[in-house]
Amino acid sequence: MHKPQMPSDAELHALAQVVAEALTLRSQTMVAAESCTGGWIAKTLTDLPGSSNWFECGVVAYSYEAKEALLGVNPHTLEHAGAVSQETAVEMVSGALARFGAAVAVAVTGIAGPSGGTDDKPVGTVWIAWKRRGGYARAELFHFDGDREAVRRQTVAQALAGVRKILTD
Repeated sequence: MHKPQMPSDAELHALAQVVAEALTLRSQTMVAAESCTGGWIAKTLTDLPGSSNWFECGVVAYSYEAKEALLGVNPHTLEHAGAVSQETAVEMVSGALARFGAAVAVAVTGIAGPSGGTDDKPVGTVWIAWKRRGGYARAELFHFDGDREAVRRQTVAQALAGVRKILTD
């Protein structure tokens, strides 16, 4: 469980640049499967010129039905673990890699607020999962502070930092 500081636009841009360089160096592409960020990861990455060389696509799947249809999340997982769970994040990232030709994927699912939180999963609860093609998914739980934008901004930063980590480790 981490509580990172809220990143600026410049910091998000810098993280995206590092990811872009790492993907380009390896001649690899990536895909983003997003729920609570609503496409912000894809936007941050595609703000960079030349992103079509290393960014394959982004899938924004908010509803259970979209998670099932677009990313192959099992309805049983959604019903029993919920959309904001380690299991769902792992199925989202695995489904993104299975459906698209990318080498790396990131998936995010969480509660950005201001409503939707529960005692078990308060606003700011976010699961992020990363996976390389042929590897195992890794998922991490975060509890972010702040309003809706703050939660989403921190999620984007942590998602990109995790992609950087799996590309450079």
